[in-house]
Amino acid sequence: MGEIEELRVFLAVAGEQSFVGAARLLGLPPPSVTRSIAALEDRLGLQLFIRTTRRVSLTPAGADYAAQVDPLLASLGRATETLRERHGDTAGRIRLNAPIAFGSEALPGIIAQFRILHPQVDFSVVLSDIFVDSVDDSFDMAIRISQAPREVSSIWRKICKVDRVLAAAPGYLAAQGRPEAPADLAAHVCIAHDGLARAEIWELSQGEETHRHRAGASLAANNAGLMAGLARAGQGIVLLPRFMIEDDLRAGTLEQVLPDWQPPQLWLTLYYPPLERIPARLNLFSEHVVQSVTAADRFSGAA
Repeated sequence: MGEIEELRVFLAVAGEQSFVGAARLLGLPPPSVTRSIAALEDRLGLQLFIRTTRRVSLTPAGADYAAQVDPLLASLGRATETLRERHGDTAGRIRLNAPIAFGSEALPGIIAQFRILHPQVDFSVVLSDIFVDSVDDSFDMAIRISQAPREVSSIWRKICKVDRVLAAAPGYLAAQGRPEAPADLAAHVCIAHDGLARAEIWELSQGEETHRHRAGASLAANNAGLMAGLARAGQGIVLLPRFMIEDDLRAGTLEQVLPDWQPPQLWLTLYYPPLERIPARLNLFSEHVVQSVTAADRFSGAA
């Protein structure tokens, strides 16, 4: 056992006041802890602990030694972590997957700002609206806009809630009539969002009352940007995240439909593979994404 390891064992015994407790804390066999302390005392020529049948306590020399060693090891740990951050696993490539709309609108600025701060990090980005239940070997990290995570096979971090709205073009509403209740949606073209461009169930709630409508009978797409474009062209009603069509709602090119009926909120979530330790570059980029999203204030607020 090296000198640094001996000092870590010494501080563990001092903190636990037990050889067995220190062994359990460090994941070492108790005889190894006993031999390490004996070797350290022999090397120093001093008795560091008083052993009794009930506990282990520091001698005055041991207490003095612990007071000097503890901050030195803490400083060494900080230096090691700083070195790793500067030259270790902060350098490398982040293989990122994100939704098309979020990626097109938000990621250029987020990645550009991050690479100014951390030029040693490279990116490989794939945009897709197809939801992947877990991050496979193809990606280090994924950004999702979906219902609250329920996965147990991957690590996830919720950033903020994402509001959604029903919307349509004024021309469409003038020609087809404005729905007054969810049941009226049956008479309208409701554009579905689905990974295979099939049907989608819209769930709308007002207080305790809930209504479900099957969208996609006439139009469906696997891309939210295409859906927004179809809505602007007067092709039907869409259910999309507010941040995607906020400018249209302000400009009047789209109008909110059934504003008193709320769909379930979605979550902006970061997903990672089930790693024992998330690399420093992923932690750094994750914090940067959180700060950027919060500062942009395009969603419903930080979680």
